[in-house]
Amino acid sequence: MTAPSVGRELGLLRRQGAHDRAAPASESASTSVPPAPGTMATDSWALAVDEQEAAAESLSNLHLKEEKIKPDANGAVVKTNANTEKADEEEKEDRAAQSLLNKLIRSNLVDNTNQVEVLQRDPNSPLYSVKSFEELRLKPQLLQGVYAMGFNRPSKIQENALPMMLAEPPQNLIAQSQSGTGKTAAFVLAMLSRVEPAERYPQCLCLSPTYELALQTGKVIEQMGKFHPELKLAYAVRGNKLERGQKISEHIVIGTPGTVLDWCSKLKFIDPKKIKVFVLDEADVMIATQGHQDQSIRIQRMLPKNCQMLLFSATFEDSVWKFAQKVVPDPNIIKLKREEETLDTIKQYYVLCNNRDEKFQALCNLYGAITIAQAMIFCHTRKTASWLAAELSKEGHQVALLSGEMMVEQRAAVIERFREGKEKVLVTTNVCARGIDVEQVSVVINFDLPVDKDGNPDNETYLHRIGRTGRFGKRGLAVNMVDSKHSMNILNRIQEHFNKKIERLDTDDLDEIEKIAN
Repeated sequence: MTAPSVGRELGLLRRQGAHDRAAPASESASTSVPPAPGTMATDSWALAVDEQEAAAESLSNLHLKEEKIKPDANGAVVKTNANTEKADEEEKEDRAAQSLLNKLIRSNLVDNTNQVEVLQRDPNSPLYSVKSFEELRLKPQLLQGVYAMGFNRPSKIQENALPMMLAEPPQNLIAQSQSGTGKTAAFVLAMLSRVEPAERYPQCLCLSPTYELALQTGKVIEQMGKFHPELKLAYAVRGNKLERGQKISEHIVIGTPGTVLDWCSKLKFIDPKKIKVFVLDEADVMIATQGHQDQSIRIQRMLPKNCQMLLFSATFEDSVWKFAQKVVPDPNIIKLKREEETLDTIKQYYVLCNNRDEKFQALCNLYGAITIAQAMIFCHTRKTASWLAAELSKEGHQVALLSGEMMVEQRAAVIERFREGKEKVLVTTNVCARGIDVEQVSVVINFDLPVDKDGNPDNETYLHRIGRTGRFGKRGLAVNMVDSKHSMNILNRIQEHFNKKIERLDTDDLDEIEKIAN
C-alpha cells in the first residue's frame, strides 16, 4: 500500500473540533498524502513524556494563586493570566475528540461481555457467524494482514458482522459497536475484499467525522493491506489539493463529508456511480457536527443502487436511528444489548464539609488513614481541578491532571502514564474521563457531585464515575464530598434514584476511616 506513514504523523496531530481543519497543502497531490498537520519534531512523544516527568517533580515546588493556574500541554500546572483564562467554564463534550482519545489509549480489543442481538433483513435466511478468520475464505494477502495486526480470532461484533459484510450479493448493515470492539478492522476488511486492484478508480468510500479520525482509519487500511501493495488509498480532507479536472486512480477514498461531497459533485474527482462500498463511521459523532448529516445524505444519494452501505455508531438514540434509516436502505442490524452497570461491589460514602478547603482536608485525612493504590478525583470545573492538582502536589502526591484544553494526544499520554502507575492520583473534569479503564483504581472521589446543565443530579455520570472502581470483580470505594444544602439535596436524589444508601463518613475519625478500608 502506498499511503502516508500515518502512524508517525499521529503524534503531531492537533485536537480538532467540529469541522474539518484546513491544513497546508504541502504534499504533491499524486501521493494522496494528507498534509502534515503540524511542524513539531518527530520525537514529540518522547519530549512530552520527559516534560510530564519533569512536571510531576516540579509541581510540588509551585506556589500558585488559585485564580491564575491551568495545566500546560503536558498536564503540569503553570501560571496563566487570570483575565484570559475562563477556567471555570464547564467543558463542552467533544464527541469526536473523545472517540479519537479512546482509539489512542486502546492498545488491544475490549473484552465485551454485552450480548449481540442480530436483526436480519430476511429473517428466513440462515444466520452465519464465524469463530475464525479462515472460515471467511479471504484472499491470502488479506488473511496475512489480519494476523499481522494481532487479530487471532474474530471479536464478538466481527463474528456476526463479517459474514454479512462479505456475503454475495452484498448486504447492507447498521451496526452498534463501541470503540475497541474491532469494528474498524471489520469494515476495512470488507472494503479491501471488494476492491479490484486492476481497476484504477475509487471503488470504496469511507466517511469519518474529522480529519484525525480519517487518519486513524487510514492507518488500519495501511496495516491490513500491507501485503496488497497494489492497493492505493487517498485522503479526501480539506487541504489535500488536487488539480481541477483530475480523476483519482486510488481504489479507496477516506475523508470527511464536506470534502468528499466536493470531490464527488463540484470537482468531479470521484465518479460516485462506480462506488461499490460506502462506509459511514461514527454516525453518532457525525450527526453531532453541524452540516455533516446533510452532506452525508447528499453523498449517499449519488451512489448506485447496488452499492453496499455500512453504518456504524457507538450509540443509537432516536436521532441516530432516523439518520441511519435514511442512509442505509433494507439493512441487517446488529445491536449490543446494554449490560446493566451495578453498584453492588462499590461501597459509597459521603463527607460533610463547609467549603472547598475542608473538602481538601477530608481528602488528606483519607489518604493519611488508608492505602490507596490509585484514585480518580472528579471536579466540576477546570479551575477547581487545577487548584486541587496543585494542592495535592504540595502535599507530596504524584498527580496527573486531565483537562479539556489539552490536545487529544497529550490527554492520551497522561492517561497512559496513569495506567502505568507513574502517577497515583488522576484529577479530571468529567468530560475528559469518559471511557478510561484503569484496573488499579481502588477509590473514586467526587470532589464535586455530578450535575447536569440545569443543576439537577446527573445519575448516569455518577454511575460511570464510580463504576470505575468496582470493575474487574474487585470491591471499590466511592467518596462524595458534600459542602452545601444544595449538594446534600443532590446526594439524596442520587440515593433515591439508585435505591442504594450512601453512608456518612467522619474523616476526622481515623478509626472510622480504617474500618471502611476493610
